[in-house]
Order: sequence, then C-alpha cells, then structure tokens
Amino acid sequence: MLTEHQGRTVGTSGLTGPAGSAGSRPAEALSDAGLIERSLAEPGWFAAIFDRHADEILRYAHARLGPDLAEDVVAETFLAAFARRDRYDTARADARPWLYGIAVRQIGRHRRAGSRRLRLLRSIPAEPAGEDVGGRAAERVTAEQLRPRLAAVLSGLSRDDRELLLLIAWAGLSYAESAEAMGLTVSAVKSRLNRIRTRTRKALGGADPMSADEETSDG
Repeated sequence: MLTEHQGRTVGTSGLTGPAGSAGSRPAEALSDAGLIERSLAEPGWFAAIFDRHADEILRYAHARLGPDLAEDVVAETFLAAFARRDRYDTARADARPWLYGIAVRQIGRHRRAGSRRLRLLRSIPAEPAGEDVGGRAAERVTAEQLRPRLAAVLSGLSRDDRELLLLIAWAGLSYAESAEAMGLTVSAVKSRLNRIRTRTRKALGGADPMSADEETSDG
C-alpha cells in the first residue's frame, strides 16, 4: 500500500496495519519484538513498527541527506526491514538500533548526496547565542550553533566514524544501541569515539556533542 507520511507518499507494500483477531493484545501493548514476531504470520502487524519509528528515522535521514532523499531512505529502510523481519533477534525488545543500522546502509548508498548536504551545512551561519542560556553549562550550545562546525568535522571523518558519531550526537542512541546499529562491540564503539573525541571537541570550540549522553551512554 501507499502511506501518506509527512505530506508525501511513502511506499509500504504489504504493510496494511495490525489486524489482530478479537481478544488479541493491541499493538500499543506489544514491544517492537512482539510486533515483528506477530508480523511473521500476519504481515499487517509490521505497520505498527513503521508508525512508531518512521518519524525518528526520517529526522535522521533528513539531517544526513536533506529533504529530497530523506523520504526515499525511510521507504527503503522499512521495506528492507519488512523483508528481513524473519531474521530479527526477538530477544531485543527495541527495534530502533536495528532500524538505524538499516538506515545507515541506505544512507551509504546516497553518500554523494550526503557530501552535498555537508557542503550545505557548512554554508549555514551559526546563530549567535542569546544572553539568557537558562543556566546551561557553557558547552551546552544548540544544535544550530554547532551544525556548521560539526559538518566540517564530519567531512574529514571516515564514513563509518561519521555515522557512529551522528548516531550518538544526532539520533541520541546509547553506546550499546549504536554498537548494535553499526555491527560493532561496545568496546569498539568506545575506542572509535575516543579517537575522534579530541578532534571533534577542538573543532566545536570545546563543546563535546556526545556529552549529553555521557551519563547514560553505557546503557
């Protein structure tokens, strides 16, 4: 079928909405893993996965590639996830890291557009910080202020390091979730981040884009 999403039509062939029989638990009461497991017998249940996570994946794809390709990435991500749902590890209740991993691979296919997006981000001037910062620490600057400088840093990173940093800094995934999305161990994630942290902090004037998740990133 075709689903209207953010004002545009996204192809979701085979996703027709949860169709549980009378007495079945509603989709809202099931974990992502539960929905995916049910979708193996009744494909329509997978539509609830799209409803839960499409907006978040769209925002990430939009930040990476811009509006022209973001909707394509969302459609490609969920269609690929639907096709691979029989391989999902149902021991993992939250499907977000899995979906982000698929999205990262789809974004990789559009990396030329990603490079154009980085050039565009570098051209956006940072908005000056207001006098009232609401008691925030000096390093807690807004995403808009960081974006041009962060784009410059990203352009100098390898593709894998760039995606890892963005999953943590922009998507808000924990170290463990980012490791799952990228197919790495948590220790490998920490090692990579340690290598790029100093370089990134220097470029951002001392601000660490990963600091907001520092207390919970091991989760």
